[in-house]
Amino acid sequence: MSAEAVLPNQTPSPASSTPRVDARAERLRITEIFHSIQGEADAVGWPTVFVRLTGCPLRCTWCDTTYSFHGGQWHDIDDIVREVAGYGARHVCVTGGEPLSQKRCLILLARLCDAGHEVSLETSGALDVAAVDPRVRKVVDLKAPDSGEFKRNRWSNLDHLRPHDQVKFVLAGRGDYDWARDTVRTHALAARCQVLFSPVHGSLKPRELAEWILADRLPVRMQLQLHKLLWGDEPGH
Repeated sequence: MSAEAVLPNQTPSPASSTPRVDARAERLRITEIFHSIQGEADAVGWPTVFVRLTGCPLRCTWCDTTYSFHGGQWHDIDDIVREVAGYGARHVCVTGGEPLSQKRCLILLARLCDAGHEVSLETSGALDVAAVDPRVRKVVDLKAPDSGEFKRNRWSNLDHLRPHDQVKFVLAGRGDYDWARDTVRTHALAARCQVLFSPVHGSLKPRELAEWILADRLPVRMQLQLHKLLWGDEPGH
């Protein structure tokens, strides 16, 4: 009998065992993948593929994508990248929910960049963005008081902003605006990256927000949600 033979009832040594590969190692739970017009941030107006990941640890009062909190389907990351490529769009937006609540989102972001896409990440600002691929344009949403999630802001994320990134404030009223204005000034945000102010649809009149920005001479970019002007709250847009 050779030295490598295994006797009956003998357990093979770990060195002779084949290592197991976790089949979930490169999968993500996805709510939807769709092709639409980017309605926000600096890529507004561009045809864009949206990859909406499932799950979010926050519960903002004005959230319009609550359907992404649960459910979804598991997809291999390579399959996601192939599906995105099939639309022939340069721009890709990874969003949620909160996409960074799935740690393997970081793998997807890097793979999409490797494939030659202009990639943006829409994140709540409550989770650490330090490990996000530097090629990705981060759109970090700082939560104003009326969101109900103000205490979840991770202020250390501001240290990881690059000039191509953006900080977004979604504002429901004058109190939110005053807080956002003071935050922009205190943290010198306009010197770090683009700053975006948006009114909560149906809560703050866009004209009011525009007049406040002009009166305070704020160096911020006001934006409306173009996709809502085009399709309302219809999912998949």
